[in-house]
Amino acid sequence: MKFFTKKRIVLFLLFIFPLILFLILSTGTNNFTKLPVLTKNVVDISEIDTKAQTSFKDHISIVCFLGNNTDNMRPGILALNEKIYKTFLDYKQFQIIAIYPKGSDAAVARLKEKLADFTDMQNWIFVESSQGEIEGFYDTLAINEPLVDLTTNNVFLVDREGNLRGRTNDDDSSDGKLYGYNINSVSVLNSKLKDDVKVLYYEYYAAFKDRNKNKADRKEVGL
Repeated sequence: MKFFTKKRIVLFLLFIFPLILFLILSTGTNNFTKLPVLTKNVVDISEIDTKAQTSFKDHISIVCFLGNNTDNMRPGILALNEKIYKTFLDYKQFQIIAIYPKGSDAAVARLKEKLADFTDMQNWIFVESSQGEIEGFYDTLAINEPLVDLTTNNVFLVDREGNLRGRTNDDDSSDGKLYGYNINSVSVLNSKLKDDVKVLYYEYYAAFKDRNKNKADRKEVGL
């Protein structure tokens, strides 16, 4: 077996094996870079934001509904802050939007104060709106689950084009569709929402690389 010389084995381990591994991983990655769109063209948050603080456009947004009793939502919001917000705070165009009804200012102020004890608040956006506007906005998400007292334990992932993203093969859903992520479940935040935000960022990163590659290719052929 002269073919398997020590020199050839070293060359294989140093050069050929890493190349094969890269090709395998690249092929696998391409199968998981797209996060399903569950609802297209959600009404932009600017439509119900009287202060015009933000928009879904060009942002990756996590949307939550605080409802009429913000204090009840505090444990889940703090978990969302710890597990998700802090992870993506320095990512470009990342934001968490918390929607609350008029008249809840005092409770929201207490929540903001609590959050500020732990983190930089720059990408937390609090949107005050009327009951009708909140319900109308929620309806555009096209979710088969109503708000209860203007709140839900689920948060929703909206992409830069204003589309609701989620899963179509979720093991814990009867129909496989995951529209929202339960903030009272640390495992959901860690193993589902965090992963899906990363997938969405990777999707945009891959598209950006492809656009740049296509521009370079066009320059080479004189287009």
